[in-house]
Amino acid sequence: MKIALMDSGIGLLPAAAAVHRLRPDADLVLSSDPESMPWGPRTPEDVTQRALACVRAAAAHRPDAVIIACNTASVHALPALRAEFEPGLPVIGTVPAIKPAAAGGGPVAIWATPATTGSPYQRRLIRDFADGVQVTEVACPGLAEAVQWADSAAIDAAVADAAARTPRDIRALVLGCTHYELVADRIRSAVQPAGAPPIALHGSAGAVAAQALRRIGATPASPAPAPLPEGRLTVILSGREAALPDVALAYTEGRLLAREPLARG
Repeated sequence: MKIALMDSGIGLLPAAAAVHRLRPDADLVLSSDPESMPWGPRTPEDVTQRALACVRAAAAHRPDAVIIACNTASVHALPALRAEFEPGLPVIGTVPAIKPAAAGGGPVAIWATPATTGSPYQRRLIRDFADGVQVTEVACPGLAEAVQWADSAAIDAAVADAAARTPRDIRALVLGCTHYELVADRIRSAVQPAGAPPIALHGSAGAVAAQALRRIGATPASPAPAPLPEGRLTVILSGREAALPDVALAYTEGRLLAREPLARG
């Protein structure tokens, strides 16, 4: 089994780690274009062309499915990606977890990039899945870029800025950019009021990984007395095969994917 994932940068790590936890025997192909980050300010046409290039590079490795582990690419490029690659290659998009977050009744906040915040796409998801629930959209300028380069001071500053604009009474927080899941603990600490019930954080990595397995008729691995053999990891950066970037190792998910016996190559 081989699963490909694409993103502008290391935002694909949470979904890749989720696939690895569900099926450690699966080969993974990680295709990104960090040289062109950030994608948020780019035109939809530009995002679409860059997403197509990333998936074409991954498709050359003949995966069974490809996860679009990027909210921006899912918003703008999913129709073009499906038109080119399906039905031969299932394409699984990423949707912010607004529906499960709103199921608790709210209030809910959604952290997303400035380009996504207030967009017709996000507003439509709120209308369809959070009708009657109080939802606050919070733009997070600079956070995805700070996460991409593991700039701790910039991450703290961007998280603090967004937290200051987040209502104190929220019951759930949607992480509307895949990069944000890499710093979920820091976000939780910033928004959690002292003495209040724990705020639920909702990312998309687990759901999109499970959906990818369903699309190819695979099931999560059952616990076994002996560990399953672990799959191979192929990394593609801006169309060229490379090692997993050192910056990925700043995060738990990156260290999981790089850890032996998960082989590189």
